[in-house]
Amino acid sequence: MPENRLRRARARAAAAIGASALLGTVAIAAGPVGSAQAAPRTPAAADCSAPYRIEQKLDGGTTWRMCWHYESKAGLVLDDVSYQPKGESAPIKVLTSAKLGQIHVPYDDGSNEYDDLTGQNFAQGLQQLDPAECPGGTIKTVRVPDAWDPDHPNVKGLCATTRARGHAYRMGEGGFGGSDSKVYQLQGKDLLLYTVNQVGWYEYITEWRFSGDGTMTMQVGATGTLSPMDYDAGDGRGWPIGKGAKDYATSHAHNVFWRLNFGLDGSPKSKVEQYDSKTTATAGRIPKTKTTRTQVTKELAGDAAAARWWRVVSTAGKNKDGHPRSYEIVPGHTTKYQGRSFTKRDVYFTEYNKCEQFASNNLRNCGAGAGKSVDKWVNGQTLKHPIVWVNIGFHHIARDEDQEPMPVHWQGFQLSPRDVTAMNPLTPPALSGHNGHTEEAG
Repeated sequence: MPENRLRRARARAAAAIGASALLGTVAIAAGPVGSAQAAPRTPAAADCSAPYRIEQKLDGGTTWRMCWHYESKAGLVLDDVSYQPKGESAPIKVLTSAKLGQIHVPYDDGSNEYDDLTGQNFAQGLQQLDPAECPGGTIKTVRVPDAWDPDHPNVKGLCATTRARGHAYRMGEGGFGGSDSKVYQLQGKDLLLYTVNQVGWYEYITEWRFSGDGTMTMQVGATGTLSPMDYDAGDGRGWPIGKGAKDYATSHAHNVFWRLNFGLDGSPKSKVEQYDSKTTATAGRIPKTKTTRTQVTKELAGDAAAARWWRVVSTAGKNKDGHPRSYEIVPGHTTKYQGRSFTKRDVYFTEYNKCEQFASNNLRNCGAGAGKSVDKWVNGQTLKHPIVWVNIGFHHIARDEDQEPMPVHWQGFQLSPRDVTAMNPLTPPALSGHNGHTEEAG
């Protein structure tokens, strides 16, 4: 099975290389055009050359800036991500770097287990994108390190565009919904960056979305096709695909990790806080809920709970109300895989170590006893420069509808701004004075 999976990957890559060879070697693009324009070289822009610099102003006045590069294992990496809403005189630095930390794929029958980033040539499987896949934007050329065909390493594989996301806000004022009611509303757009990487029979769409209100959405979508070599689940763990109950597709998991290096307000010295809410019910009375804050000062392997959340807090900057800026981690739906120690937790906070790059099958030699997975790195160090690892799992029990091509199934999370600005950064001018308690005394 591993040989077949890899052979399929190399066959698809060879086909893509052949097509690019017919067109000739493509030079590195000069940066996005259209709705995602290349940034001018200014002190506020990220410190990188034009082909690797992205700047986009969104509806409502927010500007996102960042750099990007492409690694031989992780694929796309975003660097120096900053956010500048209207009313802020300078960009607000958010992330020093962000990338995938692993895609771990174990099969239910115990026959196979893959680390798609560090063991299955994820980065080398970068797919060339059709212009129709990047409407309103541009496709940037990526030079793939350790390309399977070293004579043709350039792939037009990074889409930079904008995409509508519906209401950014809506508020009626006066008239209690009548015809004379003033309605404030904004239809938002996101800056969207994505790549497609083929591994075996799967194609992974890695999306990074940046919204006008400061929200960042990271998600991976799996598509492609079911492997016909997996129609062998005779142990009862699979699902019948096709006519009758003859061919059973083997169920498996996709455990996706992201690695986030925060740099809020330009400093790596962020704080981490955990919040837990507990509701107490008393007979005959309305239940009360109390929320407590815990400072996370040591490395932590965290379990998400129904009333628990974490935020990363700046030590170098505050908003105009005098509140420390922070970003809240908002996990999406997850199915926690219990088969490996590193997949048993939802979030890890580790002290920065340049050697610790991948959540499992970490390829670098980090020294004796260091371990090869993120759970081994939580060993009591004081958090001075925290690295955040987010784990979102999906248990893929195949279905008839996965044929063919397979509908995309998404897994991911958000980083939500908390006190980054004093008000909603998209607030219309007419409501700009509504900060804090504005109700008139009766």
